[in-house]
Amino acid sequence: MSEVKVGIVGGTGYTGVELLRLLANHPNTEVVAITSRSEAGMPVAEMFPNLRGFYDLAFSEPSLEVLKSCDIVFFATPHGVAMSMTPELVEAGVKVIDLAADFRINDLNVWEDWYGMPHACPSIMDEVVYGLPELFREKIKTARVVANPGCYPTAVQLGFQPLLKAGLIDIDHLIADAKSGVSGAGRGANVGTLAAETCEGFKAYGINGHRHLPEIAQGLNLMADAKVNLTFVPHLLPTIRGIEATLYGKLNKNISQQELQNLFENTYGEEPFVDVMPANSQPDTRLVKGSNMCRMAVYRPTGGDVVVVTSVIDNLVKGAAGQAIQNMNIMFNLDEDAGLNQVALLP
Repeated sequence: MSEVKVGIVGGTGYTGVELLRLLANHPNTEVVAITSRSEAGMPVAEMFPNLRGFYDLAFSEPSLEVLKSCDIVFFATPHGVAMSMTPELVEAGVKVIDLAADFRINDLNVWEDWYGMPHACPSIMDEVVYGLPELFREKIKTARVVANPGCYPTAVQLGFQPLLKAGLIDIDHLIADAKSGVSGAGRGANVGTLAAETCEGFKAYGINGHRHLPEIAQGLNLMADAKVNLTFVPHLLPTIRGIEATLYGKLNKNISQQELQNLFENTYGEEPFVDVMPANSQPDTRLVKGSNMCRMAVYRPTGGDVVVVTSVIDNLVKGAAGQAIQNMNIMFNLDEDAGLNQVALLP
């Protein structure tokens, strides 16, 4: 097929530049528009010198007329932007992937409670597909609007899925203890993410409620076909990239460590971007840095009745831009790993 013409709305944040980095080596795409109200007219390579020689584009105003000439538009924007432009783009035949949260939560009353604004296009929600390929690949193939999952929700849902689908854990007592690098907070200037504020420290945050909680719970409820009781506690790591989620569930069946290992390997054996590591492995965020891979391991410590899963991703790749490109590849019937074969950086 001819090259897929790509537009990116919001190209100056971490997920925007990550889209550019990954798409620079994609064999089937051409980025034809990248927008930024604040930096309109500035060459992309001037703001991001790592892209010199890859892009001649300059940032432009987010014009709907320009974006309508694209085959697909990625929204790497704050919450509330995609929903204001998506209906008109879809009507013009443009596919949309939103990397923010505008379309992730099906219950719009819940969405409005958590995001503090009215939803701008409830009529389009019926055709939105949640973009976790390992669960919804067939629906993504024909989607016109994809809600790209959040970073924490990706790591947590992938880790819990085999256990919930098999009915092996008590859904009233699920715990997700998750940690993220500072880039998860975005590129905007913020005292709380200054190096001097985060270096040599480690803390929990959002304990009384984090915006990713309803998204995660929605996905786990679907897997369990029932309402789960989830405790989700995020933490801030003194690193730039990476998410590690340690997940706990109480087993309701007697199952051996080897049977758990087999369950996870069988669940993800054909998945290009989930790696179930050997028993007793210790997934490390360094093992996925810069890549679209999720690596995980499953444990039954001391043979007790608690199962522990540890799941690691790069929050900017499998947790954002990489997964968005994976979804695009599925939507346009491209090789699912096109543009996504980067080997993780180590050390």
